[in-house]
Amino acid sequence: MAKKAAKKKAASKTKARKAAPAKRKAAAPARRPKAIATAAAPAKPSSKPWGAAGKALDGIRILDMSHVQAGPSATQMLAWLGADVIKVEMPGRGDITRGQLMDMPDADSLYFTMLNSNKRSITINMKSEAGKEVFTKLLKSADVLIENFGPGVMDRQGFPWELIHKINPRTIYASIKGFGAGPYVDCKAYENVAQCMGGSASTTGWEDGAPTVTGAQIGDSGTGMHCVAAILASLIQRQKTGRGQRVELAMQDCVLNLVRVKLRDQQRIDWAAANGGAPKWGKKALPEYPNKTFGEAVPRAGNASGGGQPGNALKCAPGGPNDYCYVIIQPHVWEPLAKLIGRPELVTDPNFASVPARLARLDEVWAVVEAWTSKHSKFEVMRQLNEIDVPCGPIMSMKDLSDDKSLAERGIIVDVPHPKRGSYKTVGCPLQMSDTKVEVKRSPLLGEHTDEILAKELGYSKADIEKMRQGGAI
Repeated sequence: MAKKAAKKKAASKTKARKAAPAKRKAAAPARRPKAIATAAAPAKPSSKPWGAAGKALDGIRILDMSHVQAGPSATQMLAWLGADVIKVEMPGRGDITRGQLMDMPDADSLYFTMLNSNKRSITINMKSEAGKEVFTKLLKSADVLIENFGPGVMDRQGFPWELIHKINPRTIYASIKGFGAGPYVDCKAYENVAQCMGGSASTTGWEDGAPTVTGAQIGDSGTGMHCVAAILASLIQRQKTGRGQRVELAMQDCVLNLVRVKLRDQQRIDWAAANGGAPKWGKKALPEYPNKTFGEAVPRAGNASGGGQPGNALKCAPGGPNDYCYVIIQPHVWEPLAKLIGRPELVTDPNFASVPARLARLDEVWAVVEAWTSKHSKFEVMRQLNEIDVPCGPIMSMKDLSDDKSLAERGIIVDVPHPKRGSYKTVGCPLQMSDTKVEVKRSPLLGEHTDEILAKELGYSKADIEKMRQGGAI
């Protein structure tokens, strides 16, 4: 009897233990996701002063095989943030932009210098076996490889993704092309081609004019900034997976991403066409557009605002080519604006008092406001409109920006000394970070760091280097 009782008691305890975890699990609070572990994560926050603990990308090495603008704009941003960017160039010529749009003899062009700050340059002949050996050794220490050659160039040079991943499984290989998989995949692209095929040109310009490309380099530098985001995300993911990955960007895709509001408007037009005309809240599908007629696609609308509020560039004194101020009229600013411009009666005038009334006669609205702006300078217009909370901005010419003292004080316009050019201006890093201080350094001369990298970092002797140079490998 005693043995049976003991067995019964033990079985009861075992049953209770099995049941207990389920009860505890049900009662336990939701767990927070684990923080991403990093190889060099400090045990506690740094006690060093802000900006003295090293740059954000210290220790990251990037092999930059890109040229012209899309790739170099990405690697320049990464170099500003502390990455060691080694620009791999062809011996004797280098990046083609060194010699494009030259403004002085025997010196790299501004086109090159303004896209290649803070980098080192090594020249390697990728067609020679010795050159390929050097590149392979560099690849073994590279966190990122980036290129924007034509389709298939890296494969033809003997370095497809599969081999690159085998040489260094931790390397992130980023490529920028004109187009993704599809009918255009083998086509070459330049800035304006990307703008035209990504939806920007068809929606830029005047209603009765030709499609127009924008001065902002959204195809090249825009894609470059998308590439930066992809590379940084890949570096973070590598902390979890331990391996690199293939990153591909198409200029067409990135331009479309930047003009996504026009795809929004295309769907509004499609909806209106499929539902018997304009939406019930307006007389046309896109009431904020000044256009009189609409077809099947989003039209060019001049300087109309791309948002939900009407906007336009209005003439200012003294009437020069850039004496304009862009003004946006939100519903709540109409009354103070009408009073400021000396037309208080428009606050109650049924033709102007409501948003629908103003949208129906935007040309008249802008003419009324422009009669006031044309009497003042663009900066005076900005000052007075900001006092009544009207969003606006003067049209700043490149001369205005180059001479703007506030941009220079913030390091956005920077004077950089150069051994062959003298001092030149460039755009500094627009990312302001409290713990990564950016010092804009000049672009490298062609092959300036070849010997340094080969000797100090790859272990080649002076004799080896000279032999490779004589053989055309570097």
